[in-house]
Amino acid sequence: MCNNTEDIFNKDGMIDFAEKTCDFITNSPDPFHVVANCITKLSAAGFQALKTKDPFQGAIQTGGKYYYTIHNSTIVAFIVGEDYKPGSGGFTIIGGHTDSPNLKVKPRSKQPPNGSSGCHQLAVECYGGGLWHTWFDRDLGISGRVLIRSSDGVVKQELVKLATPVARVSTLAIHLQSAAERKKFEVNKELHTSPIIGTLLEKGSEEQLNASPDSLSSWQNNHSPILLQTIAKQLNVKVEDIADWELNLFDVQPASLGGIQQEFLQSARLDNLATVYCAVEALCEHSPKGQNDISLIAMFDHEEVGSGSAQGAGSPVMVEAVKRISDALGCGSSNSDLYSATINQSFVLSVDMAHAVHPNYSSKHESQHGPKLNDGLVIKSNANQRYATNAITAFIVREIARQNSLPIQEFVVRNDCGCGSTIGPTISALTGIRTVDVGMPQLSMHSCREMMAVKDLTYGYSFFQSFFKDFSKVDNALED
Repeated sequence: MCNNTEDIFNKDGMIDFAEKTCDFITNSPDPFHVVANCITKLSAAGFQALKTKDPFQGAIQTGGKYYYTIHNSTIVAFIVGEDYKPGSGGFTIIGGHTDSPNLKVKPRSKQPPNGSSGCHQLAVECYGGGLWHTWFDRDLGISGRVLIRSSDGVVKQELVKLATPVARVSTLAIHLQSAAERKKFEVNKELHTSPIIGTLLEKGSEEQLNASPDSLSSWQNNHSPILLQTIAKQLNVKVEDIADWELNLFDVQPASLGGIQQEFLQSARLDNLATVYCAVEALCEHSPKGQNDISLIAMFDHEEVGSGSAQGAGSPVMVEAVKRISDALGCGSSNSDLYSATINQSFVLSVDMAHAVHPNYSSKHESQHGPKLNDGLVIKSNANQRYATNAITAFIVREIARQNSLPIQEFVVRNDCGCGSTIGPTISALTGIRTVDVGMPQLSMHSCREMMAVKDLTYGYSFFQSFFKDFSKVDNALED
C-alpha cells in the first residue's frame, strides 16, 4: 500500500487500491474466507497470532502487533503503541462486520424430487435482509467451511469455494405470469429461492459417491449426493469423512471497476467488506512509534441478523478484548481506576456502509443530509439512537478530517422512513466507550451486486489511517 497520501490520491493510486479491494472481496465470499484473507494480510505485516484459550499475560508487549479470531468468522487485531503506559492511553477502535445477506444451505439441503420439472434443487435459507429479487438469474457458487474427520480422529475445519456457476435461481418467464404478477414481482422466500443445481439424479446415481449410501451418516443422507461428492472432490477427501458444514451461495461474478471513467467499484458484499479491507490495510500501515494508544480493529460476524451470537458485536467479544489486553499491559479490570481511565480515553469508529443519494429516487433522502458518491466519508446520526453518534463524537471525526484535508458528509434518515442500525449502539452500551457511526456511501445496499465510488474507498482508507495517527491529539484538545 501507499504510505504517501499524495500517491494514493492520484488516479493511478486510487485505481490500484480499488483493484486490490476488488481482489479481496472476490476472494472473500463468506465470513470464514474474509477472516482467513485478513489473517494472510496481517501475518505478512508482522502480526502475531494469539490463542483465546491461552492467557494474554506475558504474550503482549508495547510496540507489538497481534490478532486472534472467534469461531473463525470474527477477527480482532491490534497494535500496542511503543509509548503506551497504563492509564496514559486508550483504545482507538475501528469496528465493522464480516457478514452480508446471502442464501445459506439448510441443515437438510436435499429437496424432495420435483418430478414434473426434472430439476435437482438445494434447500436454502435467506440470511439477513437481502434484496432477494436481485439473486434471481445470477450465476451462483457455493462457499464456506467444512468439518472433516481425519484418520487420527481429529475433526478439522477446511474452507471450500466452488467458484464456478454451480447454482442458479431462475425467474418465471413473463409469458407465464398473470398481469398482476407482471406488475409486481413478489418473492416468496420459501418457494421461490431454491436454486437449481442440475437435473434429477438418475436411479442408482448414489453409486457415484465415494461410499455406498449404507455407510453414510444420517446427516450425509439428508444432503444432495452430487453436492457431497463435489465438495469431497474439491477438498480431496472421502464423502463419508464430511461431518458437517456451513455453506452459503454467492455471485461468482468478480468485483470490478465500472463507469465510463472507472469511477465506481461494482461488487457483491461491499456492505461491509469495503470497510474490512480498508481497516485491515490502515492497521497494517500504522506504526507504533511515538504512539501511546492501542490501535485495534474488530470485524464481527452476524451484524446482518442483529449481532446476537457468540461472535457478534452483542457478545462479550469487545468487552473481553479491552479487558484482556488491558490486563496484560497492567491496567486491567483488577485495577479499576486505571481501567476506567483507559475506557475514558478510548473511542470507537463503528463503520458500516452509508446510503448515497440514488439519482432515480432522490426524494428518499432528507434534503440537507444526502450523501453523494465521490464526496467522502459519511457521519450517520439518529436522535432515536439507531446510530451512536453525538455532538462530541461527530466533532472528533470532523476535526480529524479537517486536519487531514478529507471531506465529510452527513446522513440523517427522513422522519417518514425507517432507520437501519449498526454495531455502534451495541458496542457503546456494552463497553461505555464513546462511539460514532460512519460509513462510505454506496448504492444498491443489500443487493446481490452493489456499487460505490472509487474515491470514497480512498477517502475511507485515508481517514482510518488519520484516525489511528491523530485521535489522541484531537481528543486531548477537548475540554472535559
